[in-house]
Amino acid sequence: MKLLFLPALTGLQLLSLQSYAATTELEHITTTASRTEVLADPLPVVVSNISKQQLALIAPTHIEQALKQVAGANLQHGNGQEYLPALRSPVFSGAGACGGLLTAEDGIPLRAAGFCNINELFEAHTEMAERIEILKGPGSALYGSNAVHGVINVITPDSTYDHNRFGFDYGSFGYTRYKLGSGHDFGQQGFGINASITRDTGYRDDEGVDQEKVSLRHRFDGANLTVNSGLTYTHLDQQTAGYIEGFESYKDEDIAQSNPNPDAFRKARSLRIWSKINWSRDENNTFTFTPYIRDQSMTFFKHFLPGTPLEENAQQGVGLQSSWQHKLSDSSHLTMGFDGELTDADFLQYQDSPTEGSAFLVATVPQGKHYDYQVTSTLLAPFINLDWQLNDLLISLGGRYERMRYDHQNQMLAGRTKEDGTQCTMGGCRYSRPASGVNRFTNFSPKLGLSYQYADNQFFYANASEGYRAPQAAELYQLQREQNVADLKSEIAKNLELGLKGQQAKLHYVLSIYAMNKKNTIFRDSDFYYVNDGQTQHRGIELELAYAITSSLSMQFAASHAKHTYSYNQMLGGVNINGNLIDTAPRNIANLQLLWQANDMTRIGLELHTTSSYFTDPENQHSYEGHSLVNLRAAWQLTPKLTVTARINNLTDEHYAERADYTTFSGDRYFPGRPRNAMLSASYQF
Repeated sequence: MKLLFLPALTGLQLLSLQSYAATTELEHITTTASRTEVLADPLPVVVSNISKQQLALIAPTHIEQALKQVAGANLQHGNGQEYLPALRSPVFSGAGACGGLLTAEDGIPLRAAGFCNINELFEAHTEMAERIEILKGPGSALYGSNAVHGVINVITPDSTYDHNRFGFDYGSFGYTRYKLGSGHDFGQQGFGINASITRDTGYRDDEGVDQEKVSLRHRFDGANLTVNSGLTYTHLDQQTAGYIEGFESYKDEDIAQSNPNPDAFRKARSLRIWSKINWSRDENNTFTFTPYIRDQSMTFFKHFLPGTPLEENAQQGVGLQSSWQHKLSDSSHLTMGFDGELTDADFLQYQDSPTEGSAFLVATVPQGKHYDYQVTSTLLAPFINLDWQLNDLLISLGGRYERMRYDHQNQMLAGRTKEDGTQCTMGGCRYSRPASGVNRFTNFSPKLGLSYQYADNQFFYANASEGYRAPQAAELYQLQREQNVADLKSEIAKNLELGLKGQQAKLHYVLSIYAMNKKNTIFRDSDFYYVNDGQTQHRGIELELAYAITSSLSMQFAASHAKHTYSYNQMLGGVNINGNLIDTAPRNIANLQLLWQANDMTRIGLELHTTSSYFTDPENQHSYEGHSLVNLRAAWQLTPKLTVTARINNLTDEHYAERADYTTFSGDRYFPGRPRNAMLSASYQF
């Protein structure tokens, strides 16, 4: 039995008006796990899927609203399009923490490996996505650096067929969004476009989002050659509302709606162009080449730092993903490939006005330029994978060797001085700049996976994998205080995982248990040095269910119970944090949805999402109480071409925080959640 290509029923399609009443069972196909289309359940890894129909019912104004439906995912929404992510992990924060999770669109990382941005998913065209796939656990054996805890891959639709569609969303607090899709099929070729325009004046004072995105697709089908090409351009102009301060200040409506940082903003644009070329030489050999181009820039006001400096960063690069898929026999397949990237990036941080605040901050945070450097990075990575089917047992073995090089050019005076070279008083300037130089990192990431089919369409799986991330450019070249060189190694994560998944009658299930140990974790210590002698442990159990209760009523459930702890000695505030829970890491997160097909025209969804309490500091002395939210959604198919959808988010008008944090400088601080709000949407095909 060929499990990888088995035409099994592996998922439930529960949201389509046409198929919902009959609870049609459909295959769950993934491209994220292997860069080719395969069934998800037989694989020895977990890939969760948020379908086009689910996205249509949610109509997320932020990707966080969609990823709530994935066990183990926990994106904390900041303001506007900003967020901090987590996947089988605590919430990532800090200059290079985004390197713990790889984000991609159509399988291509949104940013180069050494230049991630914690908010980079706003550069994916999720508003018009076909689906979102989430690979859980280390994915470095295929994707390389940054895929430590997993991969979030936004799949854009193949819009090269004959269609025209227009939609709009109108919501509370000045939210509007317009969506347009059009495509034309010319036989061997096709062309399509998807575009979205978003305007959001926001719930809080002096906040707002103007965002535009467009995606183009072209398809060519030949006898043995197919070429699928795409372009995505995004533009963001955001007025940002910052943290509010004070214990449980989010419960005060006036404070929650206020904006202590009315001058904060973020402006960003991104362009990605790619072309996936598939050539089938014969039935046993297929070659795939995907060249791509990136061009990105961003300017934002760092309202969370003393002196509130401006940051300007940009990167331009080219890359190639390639693979050779060879059928060794009816039961074994070999994949070999090579990935490469060349990226030029620049970074500038400067402060126009003198610092305000204490005498120490005024003396140590100078006006003028803080950092100004350029980096050219080169990434080279061959990989190999063997899949071998032995009756009901699938064995998957693979590995990737990656070499990364940074050529760093400092455009200022090296050291801990002001821009003009003079010294700061009271111990010296806050910011320190290393001299120009070269940094090299090499890593090998192996994986071994087993999947055993113990009943029809039901599988036991286990895997051992290793993930890594090279230090980010920000961690190497944005130093502080007395540090003049960051001697860092790659973070390494070793993961063991096992579980059950499959289809049993009307139930689709995925149960996973994992244990991950990380070493060389990079953090800024109490002397403001970047070091990486940290170690952490991550243990968890996850459950995802989709169950057709009756022909018209179904349930979807996603939950995780996890424990993320520090496993090294470090004194903070007089406390040794060894054994403490990592801050911003809820132990329990659950999402329950009830979906009712009231009649052929109407479907209704009720969602309950709950987040348990969590500590907001490494010392485990401050915490957030957690929250539960209820959302109500309904869709009406008024005509074969017209669908209207209504939503009420935060139905019970809960006072809650999207993100809670604690610092020694500001104390408890929060990004408040929105009160009860509504949205009305319409979609028309013509």
